[in-house]
Amino acid sequence: MQQYNVSKSSYFYAIGLSYKKADADIRGHFSLSEDGKLSLLNQAKDSKIESLVVTSTCNRTEIYGFAQHPFQLIKLLCDNTRGTVEEFQEVAYIYKNKDAISHMFRVGSGLDSQILGDFEIISQLKISAKLSRKHGLLNPFSERLINAVIQASKRIKTETEISSGATSVSFASVRYIFNAVEDISNKNILLFGTGKIGRNTCENLVKHTKNEHITLINRTKTKAEQIAGKFNLVVKDYSNLQEEITDSDILIVATGAQRPTIDKHIIQNNRPLLILDLSIPKNVDENVLELEGVKLVHLDHLSQITDQTLEARKEHIPSAEAIIEEVKTEFNNWLETRKFAPTIKALKHKLNDFAMAELDTQRKKMSDFNESQAEIISSNIIQKITNHFAHHLKDDDVSTDDSLELIKKVFQLEPSTKNV
Repeated sequence: MQQYNVSKSSYFYAIGLSYKKADADIRGHFSLSEDGKLSLLNQAKDSKIESLVVTSTCNRTEIYGFAQHPFQLIKLLCDNTRGTVEEFQEVAYIYKNKDAISHMFRVGSGLDSQILGDFEIISQLKISAKLSRKHGLLNPFSERLINAVIQASKRIKTETEISSGATSVSFASVRYIFNAVEDISNKNILLFGTGKIGRNTCENLVKHTKNEHITLINRTKTKAEQIAGKFNLVVKDYSNLQEEITDSDILIVATGAQRPTIDKHIIQNNRPLLILDLSIPKNVDENVLELEGVKLVHLDHLSQITDQTLEARKEHIPSAEAIIEEVKTEFNNWLETRKFAPTIKALKHKLNDFAMAELDTQRKKMSDFNESQAEIISSNIIQKITNHFAHHLKDDDVSTDDSLELIKKVFQLEPSTKNV
């Protein structure tokens, strides 16, 4: 991986930013809406990018793709978000080839999540890969890598206890409510926004609070009704938002808007109001703090809350890392095979040419020449020779690059088979 390109003309990069260095405001600048993702993919295709996968969650925005230089991917990100190159340089990371592969494994396996063991990112990777495939932007390398990361994620989830209990931001929000609010089962809770985090939060609220005073509001009412039907909750029209906030003790905002949807002007409460903003970009304007009795908590704060369960998960990190190394080794072995596959294919064609020429010569010399038998024998010999070379190239004790060059030189193979 360090000695050769994984593509004929470019390298594999992972570029992006996450909660580790970028606060919620900056992450909001680089957040990609669904339309933004489509625009980015179309621009990538127009730019002749070979393969690209883009993810954008509340905790991170990343691009995994092939490029001659990482700036090609950085430009795609900045062109389709409100983020600037200068902001990116201050908080972002860039990984290349082997390091990019390792990074995707850690992200997809929950080891790089804001809450250790949160596996929601793997479903995002699956969706992103499916979208890239639909747009013709998922080459065999990326497809194989995504599948290997999914495999590692599944094994870690089943073979370790790193994700024991609930581990998501949505669960952290419910845990925070329990700690901050007394008599939770009798409080009026309003959930505004029913995207993935909103749905998960709703499920955790119903499961853990036993509260029968939960109301859902979504810009698209039918989506809220689908979730409400599952949990027997109340749904109100978007036009009733201000009135419902007035009657609420707890407001949870989990919309996908690119600008704040809640500010001080919409709040007319005469009682204390706890607001949890689970959105990236932030969907609650901080001017709500000017109002008496209003407390605002953002998901970055929720993610910092730890308990004994989360601390105990850290003990399982070595086991998870061992699984990653095992699956990653299998992937790298496949990658090594791809490295010499073109040469083996070219060698097989060359040997076939030799065989055809010799068969033609013998056919002219021999009156009783057995065509079918001769072809079977020559085909078997060619297969044994190419298998022998393939086993040799897989041997860890030999230099693959040196062996490839020798094979090409001896058999006068085309130089175009050099890179994979």
